[in-house]
Amino acid sequence: MLRYALQDVRRAAGEQTPNQAVESCREYLKMLVTFRSKAWGNVTMFGDVAVTLLKMMGHSGTVPSALLARDIPPALARLKQALAAAAPKPAAKDDKRTGDDDDDAQPPVALGVRAYPLIEMLTAAAEQECDVMWQAGEPPL
Repeated sequence: MLRYALQDVRRAAGEQTPNQAVESCREYLKMLVTFRSKAWGNVTMFGDVAVTLLKMMGHSGTVPSALLARDIPPALARLKQALAAAAPKPAAKDDKRTGDDDDDAQPPVALGVRAYPLIEMLTAAAEQECDVMWQAGEPPL
């Protein structure tokens, strides 16, 4: 993810001072992204996760943007393939943490788990031949 952020910083630096570009990218990574489709309810996720998943689908990661219905099946296949390749390997049962005194620490949420609602939306959109759009921010109530 940091690699993509650095690319965004470099791209933005042409239009701004480097410090302004870095701040702009920090704000970009903190935002929420809402995916919309007529085939499924809205899916909202953190901006950095959303951009990572979009890039896994072969999209540029631009927010806002959209996928046309005809482009969803190959994008979904690329996403599933990239998630399978990036899936963490299960730890051995006798694998003990070193240096961690906090037994209550929760493991980080895997990207595949975070991607599940988007995968369901893309699957439904592909079946019903609907477009999927996304934009920054939460949906209105």
